[in-house]
Amino acid sequence: MTDLSNAQELATDRITAPLRFPTFRRIWLASLLSNLGILIQGVGAAWAMIQMTSSADKVALVQTALMLPVMLISMPAGAVADMHDRRIVALVSLGITLAAATTLTMLAWLSMVTPNILLALCFTVGTGMALMGPAWQASVSEQVPSEAVPAAVALNGISYNIARSVGPAIGGIVVAAAGAVAAFALNALLYLPLIAALFLWKRITEPPTLPPETLIRAMVSGLRYIMNSPPIKIVLTRSMVIGLIGGAIIALLPLVARDLLHGGAEIYGMMASAFGLGAVIGALNITEVRKRMSGEAAIRACAVSMGGAIAGVALSREPVLTAIALVLAGAMWMMIWLLFSVGLQLSAPRWVAGRSLAAYQAASSGGIAIGSWTWGHVTDAAGVDVALLVSAALLLSSPLLGLWLPMPRIGARGEEPEMLDDPKVRLPLTGRSGPLVVEIEYRVLQENARAFHNVMQEVQLFRQRNGAYGWSIARDIADPELWTERYHCPTWLDYLRQRNRATQSERALDRQASAFHIGPEPVRVRRMLERPFGSVR
Repeated sequence: MTDLSNAQELATDRITAPLRFPTFRRIWLASLLSNLGILIQGVGAAWAMIQMTSSADKVALVQTALMLPVMLISMPAGAVADMHDRRIVALVSLGITLAAATTLTMLAWLSMVTPNILLALCFTVGTGMALMGPAWQASVSEQVPSEAVPAAVALNGISYNIARSVGPAIGGIVVAAAGAVAAFALNALLYLPLIAALFLWKRITEPPTLPPETLIRAMVSGLRYIMNSPPIKIVLTRSMVIGLIGGAIIALLPLVARDLLHGGAEIYGMMASAFGLGAVIGALNITEVRKRMSGEAAIRACAVSMGGAIAGVALSREPVLTAIALVLAGAMWMMIWLLFSVGLQLSAPRWVAGRSLAAYQAASSGGIAIGSWTWGHVTDAAGVDVALLVSAALLLSSPLLGLWLPMPRIGARGEEPEMLDDPKVRLPLTGRSGPLVVEIEYRVLQENARAFHNVMQEVQLFRQRNGAYGWSIARDIADPELWTERYHCPTWLDYLRQRNRATQSERALDRQASAFHIGPEPVRVRRMLERPFGSVR
């Protein structure tokens, strides 16, 4: 019996339900150890930088170095994840990260680490994680049934934040007892269980019906899908803003421990653990929050609560009070990202899931990376407490963004593209023949013109996000009941991809448009080659 055959036994409202599937459980436990190592290394890197320089800018750049690769290479990484075996992509990415972590360990052991070398190797570690992220997240739907995807996404967030709740404390103890080199070495060792778990995963793949896209074409397809998906654009914009204004608490936490609480590595580890503990609490309660509140209401409540918590961190000089504020901040921070991530994973079809998640990672991590650099400069100019108060004020006012870009109501589609038979042709075509022009004629009652036109605006979006360009709708001035939809595809192969990418809800829109058609003849479809003499040999 396979993992997915257990779907009927699944209690979808239980956060632990995905752990009943062996493949997901092995990878999840191994990722917990890997996340633990990442957090331990983070403590070592931040504290090593504090020991090498007093510049708040340099300290904040550690976080930027780890997050910037996600912004820079997420889209190519997402395209690779959609084009190739996601298990192999994840293994190669882990190899890059392991090599960087091992190099950092050796250089630290030889006392050869400088601020610039530390930032460069943190950037390389971030590069490996950026390559792995889309492949790992998009593969969740291959390890558990669709009903368990929201719980599995939350569990992946919990994995990271369980590690965050104990990893920094362990990292603080390790750094205090044996130095940063021990933290770097421990991180390298903790990558090995995840590599082993991915080797053991017997991924079931379905042979593609069409040849894969090239990397550049796959990236263009992903960007086109996102640009024609209003809900995804809203999620990306909101996530970038939250990362930009809320990332101060993560970037400046070492300085909170040193300058506001006058502590060492142990205090920093305890404060980071408090933030991680709060994140675990937030992840465990995300299902209940999604049941009781709309996406927009939940985002607003979390942003306001987090702003208040960060203000508390800025004003507190007592470790206990700071830790309590950080627990609240961590819970709200985690809930915000889970609300974004779950909505995105449930709205993108599998063929573009990796690229959609990559865009989300680029937006959120780019916001955090740029924000970390900015908050470092603000801290150098005005102090860490002032920087945190400014961040808190921006979070408290961020719900105003919802008046302009309200969170969409997105739910699980539970659908995959419907594969259709290729249309019959008499012209000898190759995959590269094109451009192809498609014309669809509808005959619509004049009293239904406005309603038909409104439906066609939705049809335009799904045609374009699946690969069409140059879309238009025209009405015959001599025969007002006659409407012609027209669009292009670059090649015959691109047309076949565009035709087979439509999901059930998109095909329902197509049927809704066709339902307006009147007359004895069916809707007429013409497919024409635009440059026949140059394209057909």
